[in-house]
Amino acid sequence: MLLYIIITVVALIAIYVLAQYNSFIKLTNMVKEAFSTMDVYLKKRWDLIPNLVEVVKGYAKHESSVIEEVVKLRNLSYDKMSLTDKIDTNQQLTAGLSKIMAVAENYPNLKASQNFSDLSNQLSKIEDEIANSRKYYNAVVKNLNIKIEMFPSNIVAKMFNFKLSKMFEADTSEKDNVKVEL
Repeated sequence: MLLYIIITVVALIAIYVLAQYNSFIKLTNMVKEAFSTMDVYLKKRWDLIPNLVEVVKGYAKHESSVIEEVVKLRNLSYDKMSLTDKIDTNQQLTAGLSKIMAVAENYPNLKASQNFSDLSNQLSKIEDEIANSRKYYNAVVKNLNIKIEMFPSNIVAKMFNFKLSKMFEADTSEKDNVKVEL
């Protein structure tokens, strides 16, 4: 009789561990899928930046430090970056693009340029897609991280070496209020 109880307990534990492991695999794949979706939009923005920079360069020659910062980031090899590097670099790029758009405000001819208008509209659409993708990615990462940290699933996470994923957070410069000067 005791043998049957032990076998039943071991079987239940094995079923629990298997179910938890499968749910970790599912969540991990959801995080990868969510990042891949966001990565498509980040890559579109990445490819749009050289065109935007070239248009702005012609009008804002003395604003070279802002442009150089964005160009330096853009010249990194995107495809060779890790997930964490992509997140960090894109946060820096967002700050740089905000500065470029602010520079454009000082040049009425630039704002009136059809090329700049088209590029900034494309960038705006891509930024909206990135924002939506970030929300989904962060929601999936949150679910995975909660499962990794909560008891008793954290035991299974440690057994199979599941790690916390990094959230895509707003940079401190993105959190600041925008100063409007007239």
